[in-house]
Amino acid sequence: MTRTADADFEQFVQAQSTRLLRFAEMLCGDRHTAEDLVQQALMRSYPKWHRLDGDPISYVRRVLVNRFLSASRRHWSNEVPSDPVDNDWDHREVADFSAEVQTREAVLAALAGLTVKERAVVALRYSQDLSEAETAELLGMAPGTVKSTASRALAKLRLAPDLIDTNVGGQA
Repeated sequence: MTRTADADFEQFVQAQSTRLLRFAEMLCGDRHTAEDLVQQALMRSYPKWHRLDGDPISYVRRVLVNRFLSASRRHWSNEVPSDPVDNDWDHREVADFSAEVQTREAVLAALAGLTVKERAVVALRYSQDLSEAETAELLGMAPGTVKSTASRALAKLRLAPDLIDTNVGGQA
């Protein structure tokens, strides 16, 4: 790849990595898995970067969703958790972000109650602001299926007990 393409890719990563990470976390519900998904999507996008025309975020987002859907179909990922590492992270002083954390955890817990496809549709439609047609194209389903899946998912989210008492979405 040329230096210009490398610089463009680096600028893209710096500008979009936070957005991609938030989107990936909505999909999988786990920060560490989300980081892995974003890294895999960027690694798979880099070799094709010089051939991407127009909006590269669409391509990277598609790779990320495909990796997520592929991983969710696997029954075992060959990864075995190990004993936690002894660190001082739990003893550091930080500002009180408890309200934001509770809201975030409530949203992630509610999303975890959705099916894989429902979660992908909700994340694409409402986190990434994609249209029904764009979501349908990305997931390889009909726009009507996206619409009905989103409707079912939102109905489940409205009934999530942890979200009823929060002000998520601007409601008190």
